[in-house]
Amino acid sequence: MDWRDEGIILSLRKHGEFDAIIEVLTRGHGRHGGLVKGGMGRRQRGNLQPGNEVDLHWRGRLESHLGTYQVELIRSRSAAFLHLPQKLAVLNAVTAVLCACLPEREDHAPLLDGLIALLDVLEESSADVTEWGPLLVRWELGLLGELGFGLNLSHCAATGVTEDLIYVSPRSGRAVSGVAGRPYSDKMLPLPQFLLGNGGEVTADDVRDGLHLTEFFLERHTLTPHSRKIPQARLMLMDHIL
Repeated sequence: MDWRDEGIILSLRKHGEFDAIIEVLTRGHGRHGGLVKGGMGRRQRGNLQPGNEVDLHWRGRLESHLGTYQVELIRSRSAAFLHLPQKLAVLNAVTAVLCACLPEREDHAPLLDGLIALLDVLEESSADVTEWGPLLVRWELGLLGELGFGLNLSHCAATGVTEDLIYVSPRSGRAVSGVAGRPYSDKMLPLPQFLLGNGGEVTADDVRDGLHLTEFFLERHTLTPHSRKIPQARLMLMDHIL
């Protein structure tokens, strides 16, 4: 069996002395692993770094086998972020989250489109977290939605009102108004106003609140049921939100 596709490399690890195993978020075949012969050699290793956009040719005797990849580089993202620690931390975080949360070989093409858009903005923006942070939070919300665990932030879970939404219930993943949620404020998660499309300047604290929000539900819904935890790269990202 064989197929051709495109995608973004999520992980690279050594196999044997010279070969490599990569995981790729592909457009038509989901998160899919494969062996690259000679992948750890000087000619190929740079092309196989997480974040790089690639063309792929996969071959395997059976669809369930690991199979082998032939890889051609489309765009080197890793090189663009190599000397930018903050942006490299974002790249490492999103690729690690996808490896941890996505089931293998399930089609999630919208996630690939969203990831490409996020990396485009990240590459073109400054180091100011308020330029790319809101899109990162929305992308993680999109990941939750794509996996069937989307949050409902349109109206208050308790009263149905659509104004003064400042909390998210950790139980239901639904928005809660200030009046309804204030008695339980110590148990609620802050709801950044940029997620509601409200005007006003986005701050680094808003981005941090948004990332804590998505982290909570990613861990609860996609990782804890499989005895996994939030990847270290995702935890370390919070140190760069200044």
